Amino acid sequence: MHSWTQRLIHHPHVHCLVTGGGLSDDGALWHPAGKTFLFPRSAPATIVRARFRDAFTGLCPHVDVPRHVWQIPWVVHISPWRDGEQAVLEYLARYVFRIAITDRRILAVNPDTVTFRYNDRAADRQRTETVPGHEFIRRFLQHVLPTGFHKVRYYGLWHPSRRDHVSNLRNLLLLQQPAATPGAHADPPDQRYLPDLDTSLEPRLCPHCQTGHLRLLCRLSPARPRGPWPC
Repeated sequence: MHSWTQRLIHHPHVHCLVTGGGLSDDGALWHPAGKTFLFPRSAPATIVRARFRDAFTGLCPHVDVPRHVWQIPWVVHISPWRDGEQAVLEYLARYVFRIAITDRRILAVNPDTVTFRYNDRAADRQRTETVPGHEFIRRFLQHVLPTGFHKVRYYGLWHPSRRDHVSNLRNLLLLQQPAATPGAHADPPDQRYLPDLDTSLEPRLCPHCQTGHLRLLCRLSPARPRGPWPC
């Protein structure tokens, strides 16, 4: 949930992080998304608007919303955000851990006004704006969430109850990585974590499918002894 613009104007919208594919019902296969990803942009814009309208009407039946409000097109922007866990963290950190405005964007404060910097995306340049102090406080406070409000929600594979599925998914994606070309140079394992590794052993067959090969990369030992410390 993200409710502000660079100028602190009230602009509620939602950032959704969606996997590029999904697990089969039995959790054994990974189905990657196609070139057109999951669905056309116009579909969620229409469907989500209708679902929001129905939910709002059910929760607030006493609020009379003009009919034309629900005819205003909703904007949906879909774009890939690279691969890997680090890319996910970089994307989420920009929104999950941000507040409406950071201290470095506030350029000047005096008894009457506040001047801050914002990014004008339409003009692709930095601009400044000076507003009365009470107006700055009003803009800022409208983005303070109510007590108990969940800013981030998890669904599908991201939900804590699906941790087992995510663990299985990691293994599936590793198995789908292209195998190393025979005779190609491979980096040797880190001997710091393999003190007793016998590199002369032939690769073992995968006990599950009996076709692939298991390759030991490293052993992760406890960072500190688990037994009692010597006296």
